[in-house]
This record gives sequence, C-alpha cells and structure tokens, in this order.
Amino acid sequence: MVSPPVARRETPLRAEHEALGASFTDFGGWLMPVRYGSDLAEHHAVRQAAGLFDISHMGEILVTGPDAAAFLDAALAGRLSALAVGAARYTMILAEDGGIIDDLIVYRLAEDRFLVVANAGNREVVAAELAARAAGSGERDVTLEDVSDAYGLIAIQGPAAEAILAAVDRITDVATAWADQRYYAWTDARFEGAPLLIARTGYTGEDGFELMVPLAHAAALWRSLLEAGAPHGLVPAGLAARDTLRLEAGMPLYGHELARDVVPAQAGLGRVIPADKTGFVGEAAKTPRPGAPVLVGLTLEGRRAGREGYAVHLGDERVGEITSGALSPTLGHPIAMAYVRPDAATSSDLTIDVRGTRIPAAVTALPFYRRKK
Repeated sequence: MVSPPVARRETPLRAEHEALGASFTDFGGWLMPVRYGSDLAEHHAVRQAAGLFDISHMGEILVTGPDAAAFLDAALAGRLSALAVGAARYTMILAEDGGIIDDLIVYRLAEDRFLVVANAGNREVVAAELAARAAGSGERDVTLEDVSDAYGLIAIQGPAAEAILAAVDRITDVATAWADQRYYAWTDARFEGAPLLIARTGYTGEDGFELMVPLAHAAALWRSLLEAGAPHGLVPAGLAARDTLRLEAGMPLYGHELARDVVPAQAGLGRVIPADKTGFVGEAAKTPRPGAPVLVGLTLEGRRAGREGYAVHLGDERVGEITSGALSPTLGHPIAMAYVRPDAATSSDLTIDVRGTRIPAAVTALPFYRRKK
C-alpha cells in the first residue's frame, strides 16, 4: 500500500519563488526554496552585496502581561527582564535536565510585551512548552499568543542591506535612523501603511535585517526589496546558501549542532545562561558533564569536505562525528563543525573519514569567517 504524500506547509511567498525559478526542498515540514540558480553565486552575493531570504517558516509567539518578563526569566535560559525595550537577545528554551529544546531570539517590544522567535521545526514544541510553563507558573499574569500564521518574515543580508532598505520608498516612518540601529536591536516602521518590525539580526555572519510584516503585505515587500536591491547586486537566496553562510560564521543549527541531548556548554554556548541565574527550567545545564563531547571547528586539507555523520578519528580511535560540513565558498577549503571527546578537542592529529580516506583536520577557533566592520 502506497502511503499518501506528506503535506508540507507553504510560506506566503511560494508564488514569488516559483516565478523566480526556485528549486524547492522540505525543511522542518515546510516547502522552502533551496536555490534559484547557483547556490554558490547566491552565497557570494551575500558576502559581497546582499541576498534576500524567505524565513516565513519561523515561529513567532507573543508573550504579554505585567509578569511577562518574570515568566520568561523562569521559562528560558537568559535573563530577559534585563533586556531593554528595542533590543533583542539570543537565548534557549531548555528541558528540565538542561538539554536544548530550541534556540530562540527574544525581542522586547514594550515593558510588558515580548516576541519569541523559534525555529520552524520546533514551533509547536516551543509553543506547547511555554504554555505548560505558563500554566505552572502560579499567579503570574501572562498571556501567550502564537502569531506565526499572521506574519511574513523576510531577511536581507549583506554589506549592501542597509542601503537597499533605505532605497525602498514604500518603507516609511522608520523610528530609528539606519545608521543608529544597533546589532540585535529592532525598530518600528510602516510598509504601505501596515506595521513593519525591522530587526538588525541575521544568520549569515553579515550585516543585515529581518523584517516582520502582516501576511497580506509579504509578497509586495519581497518584490519591493528585489526592485530596490537590483542596482546593488541583491539576489534571492535559498537554503543551500544560507547553510554554507551560517557554517562559515560558526552559527549552530538545531538538529545538527543543537539537540535535546546537548546542553549549551557543550556547544560553546554556556554564556546564554547568566552565571548567577537560578530558579529557571533547565538549571541542570549549569552542572558540568565530565566526558561529554564538545563542539569544535575543523579545517580540512584539500578540496574534499566532511559531511554530517562522517567520523572523526584520533589515530585509530573514533572520537567524534561531524555535524555540519562543506567546501567553504568564501575561504576556498573544507570546513566542518563536529562533536568530539574533550581530550581530542585540542589535538593536532585528528583525521576525518571521507568515504574511506583519512583526511587531516585541524581544530580551528569559531567562527571560520568574520566580516569586516
């Protein structure tokens, strides 16, 4: 008996991607553009000019109420009560044992209003976990609302991103001057009269912005950005380019570097938990796990890249496994992230098993690539 095809969610920009000749793939249950032509050209465009990404598959949850800040302090790894209005913070939602349920970005929209952005494949899990934690928070006055289906989310990334946004005449009433907007901060604006949230955040290692707009205006915003960006070298970019960009920038991806059986410190992200913070779900993550594998960057010789699942060896002993790897378009040589035994994390004698061939791999500090300021 043939199983029926699995239904995949579609973003509000599906027709725009088809018109541009995109190839599609499944990502976290969503039908997403993987490339429009050459993912290598898309990657270089982001590093040299700008790329436009559809990230409408991400989840957005509003947390509001007089006790919203205190609730998030108890529910998440970070201290969100210290976040200023207009700012954003990278954080995580952890399980009781400290394992990572998802990594998040939280924006403080007002004293009593926060926006939590979750990864696409974890949207329902995060929403359910937050709801359960709100229900168990006693008398705290807090309200949760999943608004993911009400908005489109578009990212413009690259050194020309600011100039392109400034050239879109249908973006008006920008509350903060472009030159004054800090990284990991957001500002209000309008697009065709509709509310527009513009955050200086991204997942590529370049300067850039993520724009959240009501669903009905997403396609018009996408087209306006492409039109304004054409003289600057802007191109639409898909998941393939996004993955090599974030790998070069040493940014972890849930399901690869981050997982339910990994605590933040193993991924080099222990900083997401303030040293003096207590009384939150996942506090067990602060307790060291002796012998647990740790995340390292690896630089390989030659042109053959190690891929997810490839073994890392020290001598004849398998000491780890690659979580993400590729031939770096920017650097011109293979790079990878891998979890290895702690005693192997500083070794100069590691090799990667690439289809039966042992290739030397040097432990390299992350990120592999850092943009020029």
